Amino acid sequence: MSEHAFSEAERRAVYRAIAERRDMRRFLPGATMPEDALARILAAAHAAPSVGLMQPWRFIRITDDQLRRDIHRLVDEERHRTAEALGPRAEEFLALKVEGVLECAELLVVALGEGRDRHVFGRRTLPQMDLASVSCAIQNMWLAARAEGYGMGWVSIFEPRRLAQLLGMPADAEPVAVLCLGPVPEFPDRPQLEIDEWTTGRPLSGFVSENTWPAPAELPT
Repeated sequence: MSEHAFSEAERRAVYRAIAERRDMRRFLPGATMPEDALARILAAAHAAPSVGLMQPWRFIRITDDQLRRDIHRLVDEERHRTAEALGPRAEEFLALKVEGVLECAELLVVALGEGRDRHVFGRRTLPQMDLASVSCAIQNMWLAARAEGYGMGWVSIFEPRRLAQLLGMPADAEPVAVLCLGPVPEFPDRPQLEIDEWTTGRPLSGFVSENTWPAPAELPT
């Protein structure tokens, strides 16, 4: 055990938050969140690692009811376009609950900030590391929210430029996520998409190899 390890109880809490984090779509309508809890969750996001310490994230808290409805309209329009793109699974997809934009206590939009091209450190060959950094911030929010007892859902079903225009973003900024946050009726014991029989998670063994790319999996005969 490393001399820098947390205590056993602290380690269990960290791994519990990771294991019990869920992408939530169902929230308690009319519920609220304490301002101090929201502040801690946002502080956790801002503590995320970022390439070259560029801190590319921007957080927009949506408090205007009409604006929330406008965002929901964009999401719902894209939901139907996604269904069309799914072809034979369209009706199955439309039956899923994929967001809680109107019901959640807090709605936030997370974006990549403007002026990212001036950051070269760590991005010269991998410019997408700004997005990776923002994703780390969102994951921090997810884990902090679960530890605080609140659910969070990442909605990616929207047309980015239309959302950017709606929120008055500069041309070189880009929305990444609509986050639904707040009290939930329960945390399911496994991912909702498994419960809804949309797909099934695969075990870690299929994603780890040593020294080289793994050989293609054999197809069943």
